[in-house]
Amino acid sequence: MRKLLVLALVGLLAQLVDGALGMAYGLTSSTLLLFAGVAPAAASASVHLAEIGTTLAAGVSHWRFGNVDWKVVGRIALPGAIGAFAGATFLSSISTESAAPWMAAILFTLGAYLLVRFSRPLRANRAAGRLRSRFLAPLGLVAGFVDATGGGGWGPVATPALLVSGRMEPRKVIGSVDTSEFVVAGAASVGFLIGLGSEGFLLPTVAALLIGGLIAAPIAAWLVRIVPAQVLGAVIGGVIVLTNARTLLRAGELGGPVPALVYAVLAAGWVAAVVLAVRALRRTRRARATVDAALAATAPSAEARSGTAPSPEVAAAAPTAAAPTAAAVPAADAPPAEGGDPRRLAAVVEG
Repeated sequence: MRKLLVLALVGLLAQLVDGALGMAYGLTSSTLLLFAGVAPAAASASVHLAEIGTTLAAGVSHWRFGNVDWKVVGRIALPGAIGAFAGATFLSSISTESAAPWMAAILFTLGAYLLVRFSRPLRANRAAGRLRSRFLAPLGLVAGFVDATGGGGWGPVATPALLVSGRMEPRKVIGSVDTSEFVVAGAASVGFLIGLGSEGFLLPTVAALLIGGLIAAPIAAWLVRIVPAQVLGAVIGGVIVLTNARTLLRAGELGGPVPALVYAVLAAGWVAAVVLAVRALRRTRRARATVDAALAATAPSAEARSGTAPSPEVAAAAPTAAAPTAAAVPAADAPPAEGGDPRRLAAVVEG
C-alpha cells in the first residue's frame, strides 16, 4: 500500500510537470520506475497505459482553457501513433539486458536536452502562416517512436520543435501536444499488448500513476499560465540525468572512483543550469518590464498625434489663462521621447 501511495504521488508530480512544460510525464515516471527496478518494457508499457487516462483528462482540461489547436492535433497525432506502435513492438522484441541501457540512454539524452534548453532564454522566432503537414507528420513519427522506446519523449521532441517554429502561442503548443498524446499513448499500449501480452502491464502501478495524474490534470492546465517553465525545466532535467546515469554506469560496469566523479560533474552541471535558468528568467522579466514602460511612456504622445481630446479631469485642472509654454507645443513638433520606437526597443532588449 505504501508503494502504491508513492507511485500515485509520482503520477501527480509528473502530471504537474507535464502540464507546466508540455513534456516530461513519461520521462519522470519511467525514470523512477527504472530506478525502482522495473523492467524497461514493462515500465514503458505501464506508463503509456496510465497515460491514456491522464492525457484524456489533460486534453479536456486544456480544451476548456482554450489551449488546443485542433488542426495541429489532427496532423501530428496519427503519425505519432504510427511511430509509437513501431517503437513499442521494437522495445518488446529485445531482451531486458539490452533494453535497460538503451532506454536509460534515451532518457539521459532527453534530460540533458532539457537542461540545455531551459538554461537559456526561451525565444521563439515570430513567423507567419500555419504549420503544414510536411513538417508535423515527420515530427510526430519520430516523437512517437522515441516516446515508446524511451518510456517518454513525445513532449521533449514535439514541444520544442513547435515552439521554435514561432507559429503557435506557447500555451497552445503545450495544450495541443498534451491532447495529441492521448492517441500516441493508445497506439503504444496496443503495441505493448501485442508484444508482451497483458502480463506486460503492471496494473497496480498503472492504477496508482493514473489516479495521481487524474488528480493533477486540471491543476496542470491552470498552472501552465503561471509556473515559470524556465526554472522547472532545468530542475526536472537534472533529476532525469542523475537517475539515469546510475543505470548507464552499471551497464558500463564502471567501479572505483569513477561513479562518484561522474555524479559530482553531473551535479555541478545541474546546479549551473538552474542558476543560468534563474538568470535568464530574470532577464526576460526585466526586458518585458522595460518594454511595457516604454509603451506606457509613448501612449500620451500617440493620443496627442491622433487628436484625442484630454479627459475631463485634465481639462478641469488646466488653468484658463496661462502663458504659452513648452508644454503647449504640438506633439507633432516635439522631439521624440528618449528610447525611440518601443517596438525597436523591444527588439533590442529581447534580441
